[in-house]
Amino acid sequence: MSSTSRAWVTAVSLGVVEALKDQGVCRWNYTIRATNQHTKNNLRSYSHAKKLSSLISTKSEMKEKAQQSEESLRKVMYLTCWGPY
Repeated sequence: MSSTSRAWVTAVSLGVVEALKDQGVCRWNYTIRATNQHTKNNLRSYSHAKKLSSLISTKSEMKEKAQQSEESLRKVMYLTCWGPY
């Protein structure tokens, strides 16, 4: 690209930026950042809650399996001790 073309590209770019500033588009920058940050925080909270829920369900499943195992052991012990002889 020639130096004249580069100068025109730079001038046009600066003109566009200044026009956007005049129209107040740059004021949206804060709003966009705030919205983005809010979304990130909520997604993090959602994923954390989802993981926590998963852990709780896993623990309850483990507890249920332990209770089933204990009940099976009781049955075996009962049948062994009091079974037909």
